Amino acid sequence: MSEDHEESVLPAGVERRAIGGETGLATRGEPVYGEATDGPWRRWEPGRSKLGALLSRGVETGIAGGETVLYLGAASGTTVSHVADFAGPTYAVEFAPRPTRDLLAVAEARSNLFPLLADARRPERYAHVVEPVDTIVQDVATRGQADVALANRQFLRGNGRLVLAIKSRSEDVTRDPDAVFEDVLDTLGEGYEVLATERLDPQHTDHLGVVARPQ
Repeated sequence: MSEDHEESVLPAGVERRAIGGETGLATRGEPVYGEATDGPWRRWEPGRSKLGALLSRGVETGIAGGETVLYLGAASGTTVSHVADFAGPTYAVEFAPRPTRDLLAVAEARSNLFPLLADARRPERYAHVVEPVDTIVQDVATRGQADVALANRQFLRGNGRLVLAIKSRSEDVTRDPDAVFEDVLDTLGEGYEVLATERLDPQHTDHLGVVARPQ
């Protein structure tokens, strides 16, 4: 499913910079997970971030910078901290209390980052808080990942983008990953048009990055 990509335009606020002798993606913001820094810039480690891996490979995500974002599966804030560095209001949904406490600490230095302790499978529980968004970034480790994306489609503007990392082992650890990906994409097609896919191995084993828009 993966293919070679031309160099894509990175979101405004994301640059390729040499930091610590290595060139890679970087955003401006307070460091979060021990990443290398150079002044206000912090390296965005693609091995720690599926979205970072997609951008580093030149996949066109449709993210320009400054968007309103709903991030599903924020965990302790590794990737969503980078997103908040270049995005507008960023709603970060995380189900587990322990990583949410870390996420709250990350948000202290980012006034546009709004952590929500909630289940991404139950969007009705945060629908009163989340405004219409330009981008949904989804990175959840659960069965039924397409169902999560479909349930949250209600927040996505008509010209918006879904950027999804499908974890095949979360769906079914016993099946071939490609077969799992096909099933998830089929279900996703009930509400989205898939624009691009990219295998994220070896940085993220048995993961498929997907860019889609609502239909």
